Amino acid sequence: MKVIATELPGLFIIEPKVFEDDRGYFFESYQEEKLQQQGITTKFVQDNQSKSSYGVIRGLHYQKNPHAQTKLVRVLDGKIYDVAVDIRQGSPTFGKWFGIELSSDNKRQLYIPQGFAHGFSVLSPTAVVMYKCDNLYHPASEGGILYNDPELGIDWKIEQGKEVLSPKDKIHPLLKNISSNFTF
Repeated sequence: MKVIATELPGLFIIEPKVFEDDRGYFFESYQEEKLQQQGITTKFVQDNQSKSSYGVIRGLHYQKNPHAQTKLVRVLDGKIYDVAVDIRQGSPTFGKWFGIELSSDNKRQLYIPQGFAHGFSVLSPTAVVMYKCDNLYHPASEGGILYNDPELGIDWKIEQGKEVLSPKDKIHPLLKNISSNFTF
């Protein structure tokens, strides 16, 4: 298992070692001890799974302290563009975002620590996404950032006019108007 640091402190790409042969493949998608050896000591308590069709954008979401969540995101079927935005006050990368293609083919995962907003867009006809969380979902702690905030300028890799969003995701505030209680 390979842990790759991104330019945003605390955000990592996880690449499993995949064993393939004529029968198919095998890999460890999560191995606590190996991640701990790389400095990732998160204890996960909840798994979430979603299925979405092409053009769906979910996000940008986060939960405020004390119910903030670290996430370990992977794709079971299909392909997504996964995005994390640093919303930690005092961070040298506050307001910066990182995007990566995660797919059932490349088997990559994205480790997103507390203090980041998270979202993804579906690039394949459908995608099944699974992610681990280190804290339980707490509806009253929900926060969000508008997916198309011009200050962020995220290219979701979806053909214009084909975006599909929930009513809630269409009305999140801009980054400059959120009430982030995260510090770096």
